Amino acid sequence: MSTAESVLLIILSSFLAIFLILTIVVLYKTIQIINHIKQITQKAERLTDQAQHVGEFFQKTGSASAVVKLISNIVGVFRDRNSKKGGD
Repeated sequence: MSTAESVLLIILSSFLAIFLILTIVVLYKTIQIINHIKQITQKAERLTDQAQHVGEFFQKTGSASAVVKLISNIVGVFRDRNSKKGGD
């Protein structure tokens, strides 16, 4: 093998090694991003399910007294939580 062929072989091998390393890194990061997106969509699905359940609750308990009682319970929970935080 001549010197020119050896130099060309070394250069091409180096570029191939760099390309393979970059490809592995890009694939790894892509998989991480896909997993992160999957987690976000699962959280969004859970939120929409909860919102749907709340909507169904309000449809079933359409009376004004039930809604007022629910709101007062929520306010009471926040007051208890704030009073516990302030007392610590």
